[in-house]
Amino acid sequence: MRARCTEVSAPAEAKRPREREVICANPTGLHRMAYREWGDPGNPRVLVCVHGLTRSGRDFDRAAAALSDVYRVVCPDVVGRGRSDRLPDPNRYVLPQYVADMVTLIARLDVPTVDWFGTSMGGLIGMALAGLPGSPVRKLLMNDIGPHIEPDALERIGSYVGQSMRFATLDEGIAYAASLASTFGPLTADEWREINTPLIRQRADGAWEFGYDPAIAVPFRAVTPEAGAAAEAALWRLFAAIEGPVLVVRGEQSDLLSRETVSKMIDCGRSVQSVEIPGVGHAPAFLDPAQIAVARQFFV
Repeated sequence: MRARCTEVSAPAEAKRPREREVICANPTGLHRMAYREWGDPGNPRVLVCVHGLTRSGRDFDRAAAALSDVYRVVCPDVVGRGRSDRLPDPNRYVLPQYVADMVTLIARLDVPTVDWFGTSMGGLIGMALAGLPGSPVRKLLMNDIGPHIEPDALERIGSYVGQSMRFATLDEGIAYAASLASTFGPLTADEWREINTPLIRQRADGAWEFGYDPAIAVPFRAVTPEAGAAAEAALWRLFAAIEGPVLVVRGEQSDLLSRETVSKMIDCGRSVQSVEIPGVGHAPAFLDPAQIAVARQFFV
C-alpha cells in the first residue's frame, strides 16, 4: 500500500496548497473550519497537522510541503484561529469541541485512517482522539506536549493568551509574536515572518492585531485546580488507551513538557518512543530540515 501511494504521479496543481473548509456543529449552531491541503488529493494516505493554542495551520507549511510526496497533508485552523470562524459561546473553546470538529474533518476527507502531527494543543487534540475506541488515528506525533503540563508553563501562557494587543505595523506584530514564541528556536527573521504573518490581521482603523479570537482564553482561565486535576487524569487514561505508535518530541529546554512526564508516557503507553530536540524549548518549530526529518522517519 505504501509503495503504491508514493508512486502515484500527482498533477502539478497537487504540489501547491489548496484552501478548503468544512462545516462543523456546535451546541448553538454551525461554524466553518478552514484548512490547507497539500499533495495528491486522491492519495488515501493522509497526515493531519494541528497547531498550538494561539497559532495557525500555516505553522506547518514547510513540513507539509516536504511530506506531501508521501501524504495528502491537511493543516486545519482550529476554530477561533486563522481563517476559521469564531464560536458564539466562548465556553466551547475546549477539547471536546475541537475533537468533534476533527472527526467532522476526517469524515470530509473520506479516509478510514489518518496519521496525526500535533504541536502543543494540537497534540492534545490528537491524543484525545487517538485514545477513543475505534479511533481513526493510526500514528501520533506529539510535539512538546503530554497529559501533564508544568504549572509554570500554564502561568506563562495565561499571561498573554487573550490579551488585546494593537500594533502600528505588520512588522511590529510579527516581532511581538516572535517574542512570545522565542523558545521555538533560533529562527531567522524570514522564518519568523513566514510563520507569524498569518497570525496578524489589519483592522478597519489601519492598526494590526492578532487574528485569533481572544475569547479562547475564557475556558483556559476558568479552570480550577480540582477541574485541572480531573482533566489531567482523564488525559492519562486516554493516552494509555492509544493503540498505535506514538512519538513524543520534546524541546530540550521546554518548560511545558518535562523529562519526567516523557518517561511516564513511555512507561504507561503501549508503543511510545521519544526524541529530544537540542537548543529549543516549547515547541520545536519543525522548519529546520533536521527536525522535519524526525517526523519523516517516524511517519514514513
